[in-house]
Amino acid sequence: MANIVSPFEDPERRLSAGRFGMLIFIASLAMIFAAAILGFLVVRLEDDGSWPPPGMPALPGSLLLSTLILVASSITFLRATNDLRRDDGPGLIRWLTATLVLALGFLAVQTFAWWDLVGRGMDFSRHLYAWTFYFLTGLHAVHVLGGVIPLWIVTQRVRRGDRSASVRRGVVYTAMYWHFVDVAWLVLYLTLVAGTLGG
Repeated sequence: MANIVSPFEDPERRLSAGRFGMLIFIASLAMIFAAAILGFLVVRLEDDGSWPPPGMPALPGSLLLSTLILVASSITFLRATNDLRRDDGPGLIRWLTATLVLALGFLAVQTFAWWDLVGRGMDFSRHLYAWTFYFLTGLHAVHVLGGVIPLWIVTQRVRRGDRSASVRRGVVYTAMYWHFVDVAWLVLYLTLVAGTLGG
């Protein structure tokens, strides 16, 4: 009886297959975000009043800060993947840790923004402006949290000295996902800002 050998026993082929799988996953997530943005645009265009409506707070300035933090986290993740390719263990640890700290910082700033807006009376029952804001930012925050978990796992394994093929693949796949949530946030942020212009 002949031995059956999986084509994915070759590390490079396995990595390529994993990247392809991650691209399919990211494409499906992109469709979710596209549908959410389309929903926002329909609601905004159907409402001929001003956004934010009278009595509702404007978009918090902390959104710009969180945007800068998320962009910085993509830059640190790029540095981490560069160090992974060069087998620079200390650099990989340093940049993965920085990315994780920035990711948690992004979530902290977003939580502060929500807390601030709720404190100023912006709740779901007041206007669709509030509903769409919380829906879009909440949708993204859930996906950021979904990226923080594997980022934390691979960071801890790398810090323990694990340089196995599975960890290396984990860093690559997590980086792909992280850059996606970064781009998704930039599009969402610009959409929210554009929704308040001219009204």
